[in-house]
Amino acid sequence: MSEFRLSRFRLGWWSLGFTLGAALLYVVYSFVGTFVFGVFIYYATRPIYRRLRRVIRPPSLAAAISLFALALPALLLVVYALSIALNELLKYVNSGAFDPARWPLLDQETLARIADPATLISLDPEQYLSVERLQSLFSSLGSAADTVAFVGVGAVHLFVMLALAFYLLRDGGRLSRWALARFGDDRGILEAYGRAVDRDFKGIFFGNILNAVLTGSIGVLAYSILNVYAPAGLRIPAAPLVGLLAGVASLIPIVGMKLVYVPVALYLAGIGLLTDPTGLWFVAVFALVSFVVVDTIPDLVLRPYVSGRSLHVGSLMIAYTFGPLLFGWYGIFLAPMLLVLVVHFARLVLPELLGAKPIQPYAVDPGSLADVDTGEAEDAAPQD
Repeated sequence: MSEFRLSRFRLGWWSLGFTLGAALLYVVYSFVGTFVFGVFIYYATRPIYRRLRRVIRPPSLAAAISLFALALPALLLVVYALSIALNELLKYVNSGAFDPARWPLLDQETLARIADPATLISLDPEQYLSVERLQSLFSSLGSAADTVAFVGVGAVHLFVMLALAFYLLRDGGRLSRWALARFGDDRGILEAYGRAVDRDFKGIFFGNILNAVLTGSIGVLAYSILNVYAPAGLRIPAAPLVGLLAGVASLIPIVGMKLVYVPVALYLAGIGLLTDPTGLWFVAVFALVSFVVVDTIPDLVLRPYVSGRSLHVGSLMIAYTFGPLLFGWYGIFLAPMLLVLVVHFARLVLPELLGAKPIQPYAVDPGSLADVDTGEAEDAAPQD
C-alpha cells in the first residue's frame, strides 16, 4: 500500500514537472527570437565584460557598461547620420524649398483665402465630414495606433534582450556552477559538452561582430571607389558613412544592409530621373555592387570563416543560408546554435549513451581454430 502511495506521490510531482516544463517551452517558443538575440548580445559583450571586470568591482556596473560599450559605436554612427540628414534638411529649408508660394499647385489667391480667418469660418464643415472622409480618417488613426503599438512591442522585446544579456553577464558563472553541481556526472561529460558549446557560441556570435566590422570596411572601400566614377550630381552621399552603416545593419537578420543601400539607391534614382536620366547606369551599378560585393559575398563566404573556427565551414554556411528561411529573422542566429548543439552532442554525449567502444583491428591465429570445439578459442594478436 505504501509503495502505491509513493508511486502516486511521485507521479503527481512528475506531472507537475512536465506541466511546468511545457509552460516554459511555450514561453521560449513564443519569444524565441528575443531569447536568441539576447544570447547573441551576451556573447558579443562577454569579452568586454571580462576585461572591465578586472578594474570595476560591482559586476552589475561592469555588465551595464559592457552593454553600453557594445551599442556606443552604432549609436554614434546613427547620431552622425542624423546630424548630416538634419543639416541637409536645413539647407533645403533655408533655400525656400518649403515655401508654399513656390509650389506649382498653389497660387497667391489660394494662399490668401487659406490665410484669411473669415474665409475659414465661412466654410461649410459638412462637405468635409462625409462618411468616406470619416472612414479615411479613422483608418489613418488606426494605422497610426498600430504603428505606435508596434514600436511599443519592439521596445519591450529590446528591453528583454538587454535584461537577459545583463543577467547572463552578471550571473552566468554562478548559473553554470549550479548546473554542474546539480546535474554533473563523474566522467565530466556535461562539463565537457558545456565548454565545447560555449566555446563555439563565443566564436559564432563574436564572429558576427567581426563580420560587421569587415563588412563595413568593404562597404567604405567599395562606395568610395564608386564615387570616383560617379556622374556629376549622382555621387553617393557620405560614402564612408553609408559603408559603415551597412556594416552595422548587417547584424540585423533578413533585411540587414538593405535598410541602408536600398533607400540610397532610390534616392540616387530619383535624382537621376529629375536631372540626367542618362546617368541611371550608375544607380544600377551601385545596386549591383551593394547586393553582390557588400551584402551577399561577406554574408555567405566571410561570415562562416570568421565564425566557425572549430566547425565545418560548409555546414556553417548552410546553417546561415537556410536558418532565416526556416525560422524567420532570428534564424541567422538560431540555426548556427542548433548546429553547435547537435555536433557536440553527437561527438561527446551520444557515444556515452550508446556505450560504444572504439573498434580495434585484430587478426585471428589459425592455430586457435583447433580449440573452437572446446570453447576455448581466443582472438590472437598478429604475430611478427
